[in-house]
Amino acid sequence: MVDVTAKYETLRVATAIARLRFPAAVFEQLKSSGFETAKGPVFNTAIVAGTMAAKRTHDLIPFCHPLGLERCEITIEADAAGLEVRCTTAVHHRTGVEMEALTGATIAALTVYDMCKALSHDIVIEETRLLSKSGGKSDYRASAES
Repeated sequence: MVDVTAKYETLRVATAIARLRFPAAVFEQLKSSGFETAKGPVFNTAIVAGTMAAKRTHDLIPFCHPLGLERCEITIEADAAGLEVRCTTAVHHRTGVEMEALTGATIAALTVYDMCKALSHDIVIEETRLLSKSGGKSDYRASAES
């Protein structure tokens, strides 16, 4: 792990997204069902899974510091092409939370896939990326082109 003992403890916040694209007929079926499948409520299940994963990032990714997250908020929104999963994490600490935000968004997206795979295996998880981070040595905000 990186030595963070000389860093200052500040509020660290990060937001990441993952997008899912569905075949048109499958997406219409999901919307008409209120995003409920035979496995249950898709959004609620994905939010719980993403939150659990964000909290356990240090167990999943070697050399990540264990952080007691103070905030983990996952939202899932439908647009014309599919779903956008957004995860925002925050903690007062000496190291950032971007890996926790990326993990939360990714696992929530994978959970959506799992909940919907009986309808189609042509679901694509794409564009998992960091949107922003703040509170450390340098802040970051993704450009509009990325």
